[in-house]
Amino acid sequence: MPLSIATWNINSVRLRIDLVAAFLEAERPDILCLQEIKCIEANFPAAAFRKLGYHHQVVHGQKGYHGVATVSRVPIREHVRRGFCGKDDARHVAVSLEAGGLPLTLHNFYVPAGGDEPDPAANEKFAHKLAFLGEMRDWLTGAETLGPAVLVGDLNVAPLENDVWSHKQMLGVVSHTPVETDLLKAVIASGGWIDAMRHFVPEDRKLYTWWSYRAQDWQASDRGRRLDHVWVTPPLGGRLLGIEVKREARGWNRPSDHVPVIVRLAG
Repeated sequence: MPLSIATWNINSVRLRIDLVAAFLEAERPDILCLQEIKCIEANFPAAAFRKLGYHHQVVHGQKGYHGVATVSRVPIREHVRRGFCGKDDARHVAVSLEAGGLPLTLHNFYVPAGGDEPDPAANEKFAHKLAFLGEMRDWLTGAETLGPAVLVGDLNVAPLENDVWSHKQMLGVVSHTPVETDLLKAVIASGGWIDAMRHFVPEDRKLYTWWSYRAQDWQASDRGRRLDHVWVTPPLGGRLLGIEVKREARGWNRPSDHVPVIVRLAG
């Protein structure tokens, strides 16, 4: 049986639970990974997910900011919540599960956005982002990535030229500066990860998952960025069946500025 995994920065799960429910009813992914849930575990709308069949839930949240959650129709065996940079700011959870005879580890990440000034000396948020990516690079290698693993989430970096609306104009903008893109590529190289989205969409084609709220008409201007990612380790490379970016979700009522991405793997 194929396995489907969706990832979505929801920008407040309680505010947008109706959008999430509509998405789950329409798409029925086996697993949904959410980022920026903006609530503690006690306030997570667990009952709403159970009603939709997602009985297995792991939440790593904090009040009002950040936070990740993984909900699944597939039983979760184990889970790990990892802190980075000496902080417990709820930016990662990993679960172990088996689907269709396929055992795997699924990482759900929310990398710091990094603020507006791409100077780590002047901007503590940018320094935090670079340190966070450095820890990812150093951790996600060797034994951590030898087996079947999937990494999804809002990584807040658009690493390739066609992951942004204008490579030239975005080079000095946080999310596409060379220091960030080089670090993210180093994370990929260190773990031998396969960029599942670019496995199906050639690098010379534009590919976005985020459109700013500041645009008067996001669809007409189409100044997007690919900030949300799906990676798999080499043991899963031959099992990749497809990727969907649900662009239409950006036009829903009171949407997140990110849209869901779905990956499908052969069981």
